Amino acid sequence: MRIGVVGLGVMGAPVAATLAGAHEVLAYDIDRGRAEAAAASGIPVARSMKEVVRASEVMITVLPGPGETATVMDAVEHRFTAGSIWLDLSTGDPRVTRRVVERMHEAGVACVTATMAGGPAAARARELLFTVAGAVETVQRITPPLELLAAPGGVDVIGTDPAEAQTVKLLSNLLWFGQVVAVTEAMLLGRATGIEPARLQELLAARAGSSVMLERDYGAVLRGDYMGAFGIDRVVEQIATMRAMAADFAVPFELSSVVARVHEEALAAYGPVAGELLAAKLLEERSGRPLAR
Repeated sequence: MRIGVVGLGVMGAPVAATLAGAHEVLAYDIDRGRAEAAAASGIPVARSMKEVVRASEVMITVLPGPGETATVMDAVEHRFTAGSIWLDLSTGDPRVTRRVVERMHEAGVACVTATMAGGPAAARARELLFTVAGAVETVQRITPPLELLAAPGGVDVIGTDPAEAQTVKLLSNLLWFGQVVAVTEAMLLGRATGIEPARLQELLAARAGSSVMLERDYGAVLRGDYMGAFGIDRVVEQIATMRAMAADFAVPFELSSVVARVHEEALAAYGPVAGELLAAKLLEERSGRPLAR
């Protein structure tokens, strides 16, 4: 299969590298440094996005957010060949996705969204989890490349509307961001009473309030690692998208508004830097009781 990959960041580069081992891949990134690094690692790199689109049966976007995705698709939407596929692996805005998909369908281009769970290490290890939505026939065509990137059983098809996968991914992230705040507050309170944080994590993970965040991810905070593969500004952007959608549908967003505020304050404190767990760091600093060993 002829596959184009647009976006060679921390997720796009390992995605392109894996696919290049089994398919004819041509990649592109607007950042010259990332493009040169990918080329040096053996990934074929194009001189322009238009070249990627013309050469591809399937064009994959792996971009930081909905703004970048909309910009790329605006630039290349008239360059697709009828019958080709746009496969978006980015976490975006379902409202943006619907607008782009409508235009693509008018041009005879099929569209699938396959949002990723798992960071750069999972991408390199081919252990990503995908939430997939798109027309049945199109999903069948792009499933083999996704399975190259996924953990066993890691391709979960949830429906035919590409925007639906974006919604599920954002809701999952919203719950995770909320648990960053809730778990940190609980851990800090336990720490203040004298319970050692690592032991407290074990105890809480075995009880009713357990979660993937608490069991799998919170150990990073206890190591002083605030997950530098994803920016706090992107966390704030995603929560803002969900807040806007809640307003559109007149759905309560009370607790999530508090979660939004804490992450916004972390962004203000540290700037738009990498650190998905920086809200936990902010709360640690406010308590005066760091949790790291």
